[in-house]
Amino acid sequence: MRGSVFRRCACRDQGTGKQLGRSCPKLNQRRHGTWSVRQELPPRADGERRTFRRSGYPTSTEAQADLDRIRTLLAIPDADDEVGRQRMGDLLEHLNSSRELLPDPEETRRKFRSGQSLTARITVGEWLDTWIAGRKIRRSTINRYARDIRLHLKPSIGHIRLDRLRVADLTEMFNAIAERNIEIEEANALRHAAVAELKTTRGRAPRAAVRTALAEMPPFRRVTGPTTRMHIRATLRAALNAAITQEIITFNPAAHVELDPVRRPKALVWTEERLARFARTGEKPSPVMVWTPAQVGEFLDFVAEDELYALFHLVSLRGLRRGEACGLRWEDVDLKSGTVTIATQLVEENGGGVMESEPKSDAGHRVVALDAETSTVLRKHRARQKKAQLAAGDVWVDSGRVFTKATGEWLQPDWLSDHFDRLVRLSSLPPIRLHDLRHGAATVALAAGTDMKVVQEMLGHSTLMLTSDTYTSVLPEVAREAAEAAARLIPRQKGKRTAGLTSGSQTAGTASANTHSNPRTAKKPQAKAAS
Repeated sequence: MRGSVFRRCACRDQGTGKQLGRSCPKLNQRRHGTWSVRQELPPRADGERRTFRRSGYPTSTEAQADLDRIRTLLAIPDADDEVGRQRMGDLLEHLNSSRELLPDPEETRRKFRSGQSLTARITVGEWLDTWIAGRKIRRSTINRYARDIRLHLKPSIGHIRLDRLRVADLTEMFNAIAERNIEIEEANALRHAAVAELKTTRGRAPRAAVRTALAEMPPFRRVTGPTTRMHIRATLRAALNAAITQEIITFNPAAHVELDPVRRPKALVWTEERLARFARTGEKPSPVMVWTPAQVGEFLDFVAEDELYALFHLVSLRGLRRGEACGLRWEDVDLKSGTVTIATQLVEENGGGVMESEPKSDAGHRVVALDAETSTVLRKHRARQKKAQLAAGDVWVDSGRVFTKATGEWLQPDWLSDHFDRLVRLSSLPPIRLHDLRHGAATVALAAGTDMKVVQEMLGHSTLMLTSDTYTSVLPEVAREAAEAAARLIPRQKGKRTAGLTSGSQTAGTASANTHSNPRTAKKPQAKAAS
């Protein structure tokens, strides 16, 4: 197709007032006028002709470079591809009217071959919506992705064109999250102080003033911690990888943005020393605390009459996750062989409801062996549940779950955690989370000499390394026994060595004293005759 580069100016004829254009006599001057490009485009679908025109280039070199790029774009479709030629014409016509920069030919070629729109400019937010709508994965994972997109990604970078997203944009987003965390912590501290002041304030008017101040303060909010920031980056990285697969973009900035490393808190046992420090300061030594076997036994004795005693017993000894315990079905319990099969779980939805899903990972699908006492506890629980069903009559909901509400309905995992927290406070035991019962089961199993691989399978961890890294804490008495066992491996002759050193020192000291007391009269020791 015909195209050209030419120079023209804005000078006008004094008589007619029309622009002289390329007929201006001053165009022979080097700096007079500007350069323009003209390129004929493929006709529209109705056969109408169209032309790409752009002016204002300061040099012919720059104008020729753009003309060459236009011709490269026009050469992307095959000569006999009329639809493709029209698409490329539509793109160049759009760029001509919008005055946008010409696109990269290689990027345009990828879009053309994959059937994507050449004129549309998809934003990050639009792509995230498209991507998550097409995901075929576990519902709980979809909910987590949706939460990251709704709360963090779309508000911060949703307006940016997908092909123009850069690492600097993501760094700015995460810096803004860190600054917002500081604001949240300061606001929470002020609200805590106001709540504490309200408890100690006396008098109707002063208390009303404090309440008014509280009402004007923002509510308590959670900060976006390191783990959540890692999840946000993982969500964006997955979405951008999908865009690369579809040849929409070629670079994933989420794979290159740097975040602070997440340090998994170590599980610590509630020893007497830690209990004493907690009583003085009120601060837990670690976010993850584990009861000793004696404390676990004390708790189980305390909740022995609770309707969910069997659940707490099962989690304490076999380490089920909260959702796995709530989702356990009687059809997956085999008391004759002493096993339970973990095949489903209950999880909380964003809207506050509960949904059933598969276990957390492939390793979560597992068979957990039961000890004789746990089997007996489950038999008693089943008998109690049958009595509750008879008492409820028509109100009973046959959910098939091992652990239910009084009417047979599903247990909400969050409600179970709150119920456990109330029982712990009433028992006067040191605080732990419901999930920490799972940590305790693993720690006790390892302390009892159970192989690490067996503990991994009991917990449903995907890798042995995860089990090893998580459960490095052991009970104090086991640690002491391990230290003593290591010391016993080193042969020592303490008695003989001590006696020899003592005897030698005394002999040397006596000889020295005798020598220095009277050097003239001191007798030299005579050598013994060889036997």
